[in-house]
Amino acid sequence: MDVKIVDYGQGNENYVLYEVTGLTENQLNFIRDELDEEIKIEGNLLKIKMTFDDNIFPFKSDESKIKLDDFIAREEIEMNVFLSSFLENL
Repeated sequence: MDVKIVDYGQGNENYVLYEVTGLTENQLNFIRDELDEEIKIEGNLLKIKMTFDDNIFPFKSDESKIKLDDFIAREEIEMNVFLSSFLENL
């Protein structure tokens, strides 16, 4: 499984948009049916849009703006771990 952050934003809605590849059709369907986030499946590409409250938005700190690549990499790893553990219920 490969997780990439393709967009994020803060304002009226704090969100992070992830694209996930390398999942089977069964895994894609399980995630779509069981995860409460905004999900789109385009072929073998899974798109997940997660929204966050101001206090937990991962890109709100001044440090995240200085070390953006580090924060993106950490968030991609965290989503990969989350999805891997989520798929254990499959």
